[in-house]
Amino acid sequence: MKTKKNDQELPGKVFALENAYKDRQKQFLDPSKLPSKLVDRLPQPTGWRILILPYMGQTKTKGGVILPDEAREREHYATVCAYVLKCGPDVYSDKERFPHGPWCKEGDWILFGRYAGARFKLEDGECRIINDDEVIGTIADPSDLVHV
Repeated sequence: MKTKKNDQELPGKVFALENAYKDRQKQFLDPSKLPSKLVDRLPQPTGWRILILPYMGQTKTKGGVILPDEAREREHYATVCAYVLKCGPDVYSDKERFPHGPWCKEGDWILFGRYAGARFKLEDGECRIINDDEVIGTIADPSDLVHV
């Protein structure tokens, strides 16, 4: 990956979480590309909490404009879409609150409240831990959303 800065080519830094995407242009996560060492290092959510990886936007618009990293980071911070990495042992176990079963499972793309959950940074990127009732819905392809 190369980035341009003042007409000089500088090597970009690519981390394991970024390498887990199927197509770097679409940014669609492929869990098989997540190194097991990395997944083992991620915190195991407790109770009714869910560990998610927020959606990282496309590097290029449909019109071909390359988006700067700053714009993608701003979108990543404010996104309402994420990939479910791990679920706590008590997720959706309360039959009174969830009479129709779980709202999501590991491997799903979900929608959640913009400021929901606790954010934390790892060497490779940012993750969040949210409560099971903060999931708003599921979506097949996060690139179908218009992110603002």
